[in-house]
Amino acid sequence: MYLKRKLNENLTTFKNLRFGYKKGKKSSHRYRVTVGIGGNVGDVKRRFEHLFILLQKEKRVELLQTALILKNPPFGFVNQDDFFNSIIVLQTSMQPLVLLSYLMRLEKRFARRRSFANAPRTLDLDIIFFDNRVVKSDKLTIPHANWSERQSVLIPLSELKK
Repeated sequence: MYLKRKLNENLTTFKNLRFGYKKGKKSSHRYRVTVGIGGNVGDVKRRFEHLFILLQKEKRVELLQTALILKNPPFGFVNQDDFFNSIIVLQTSMQPLVLLSYLMRLEKRFARRRSFANAPRTLDLDIIFFDNRVVKSDKLTIPHANWSERQSVLIPLSELKK
């Protein structure tokens, strides 16, 4: 069950025990990573719940914290359903490109299809921050491009600070 709060006519937040979660103990993994999660195809909130459970069982990452879920309109390609977005904070010992491959395999596991930029998707996992590193390559940019201009990142991110 979710606590629902309407921020305005376009933005609604959802919070429950898994999204609004904070782990108490320290991790043995080396790097702290902030990952944006999103989707707009099918039952996205349920998919987020499954992702939460899967990440808690995974040995290569430790789930430290989750933000509330934000329902917001799409951007770029706007002729599609609203998105659900959140932020998860992980600890891992994987290097950035290895973590990216792992996240892409998770997307595929949840039936992600890459058809065109900003297309509808079942699950989107984006590395927003990786410790304090800056990475610029063909495959990966950290911090994530335009993160500071997206409500879908800023609103859940601001919730982590509370």
